Amino acid sequence: MDYRSSRGRALLRGLSLVCSVGVLFVIFSSAAAEPFQCNSSGTCDALVDYVLPNSTTLSRVQTLFNVKNLTSILGANNLPLSTPPQRTFPANQTLKIPFACICTKGATGKSNKLPIYTVVPNDFLYHIAAEVFSGLVTSQQIQATNNISNANLIYAGQKLWIPLPCSCDQVDGQMVVHYGYAVPARSSVDGIAQQYNTTADVLLRLNGLASPNDLKAGAILDVPLKACASMVSNTSLDYPLLVPNGTYTLTATNCVKCNCDAANNWTLNCEPSQIKSSVWSSCPSMQCQGTDNLYLGNTTSSSCSRSTCAYAGYYNNRTISTTTALDSTCPASNNNSSAMSMQGSWKRNLWLFVLVQVLVLCVWI
Repeated sequence: MDYRSSRGRALLRGLSLVCSVGVLFVIFSSAAAEPFQCNSSGTCDALVDYVLPNSTTLSRVQTLFNVKNLTSILGANNLPLSTPPQRTFPANQTLKIPFACICTKGATGKSNKLPIYTVVPNDFLYHIAAEVFSGLVTSQQIQATNNISNANLIYAGQKLWIPLPCSCDQVDGQMVVHYGYAVPARSSVDGIAQQYNTTADVLLRLNGLASPNDLKAGAILDVPLKACASMVSNTSLDYPLLVPNGTYTLTATNCVKCNCDAANNWTLNCEPSQIKSSVWSSCPSMQCQGTDNLYLGNTTSSSCSRSTCAYAGYYNNRTISTTTALDSTCPASNNNSSAMSMQGSWKRNLWLFVLVQVLVLCVWI
């Protein structure tokens, strides 16, 4: 074919357009399939599953992931506060790791500068990603995050930022905790959705899955965890306090322990932690404002109502704010219905009076 002819040139332009559209389709399809995408910028708290590659202790896990307080790991896994750091867990046990997430609009969310891993002799990126961190990240992600030009050239003592997957996006208008769920073998999208109080459609959409059949064992699935409703003020230092079902957290410089239990009507339950403050010399009073003898976490009941002293936040001036939450089962007052009845009776009497006056007038005429 003579590509110099007008027909040949038109054909070439057509093929070029088709190729361009095809490339764009592939690019956009790949972007849509990427989980943990951020549609806005910000920071938040997140969780991710860590499948232990070997038998180890809580202390070693805490060190590996640079978790500041062991209590954060205990709360994420609903373990007692008395659990010792040397408690050993077997290989293949899954522990939830809490961490701070950073989101940049249009990019994939990742852990905020932590954890930092120190390279040891004979390390290589694949081993660090697949074995040390159990596949939570890929070697390519570690390489890109740390601007490593040659993946084969890392050295002992080198510090590597491990970009754990996460997101801070709202889901269907609700603030959630994004949880990187390590998918076990023989799992299903419907089963995971039911277990974590979400829907299969949400999981498919967040993770770019075209079909439930695309779910792969070992994948890290973005699961949005609903948090218990709280009365924490938006001026509090720990706002928004998002505590997912089956977990607890310490807040107000460790003075307050808040736990979430879906069985408790998805209402956050907070009480004094009974441990030492991490900042203040002692924990301040947690008496509920406007009450004589009601303290944080306490409840008083009457014949048909219940008042609970609820946590409302904390501030730098060593103040823990509380508020009274009222749950009433009292029957509705009859005052409105009585008033309606009286109003109806008054109207009927008025019409009767007018009718009598008209009849009298007719007789007189």
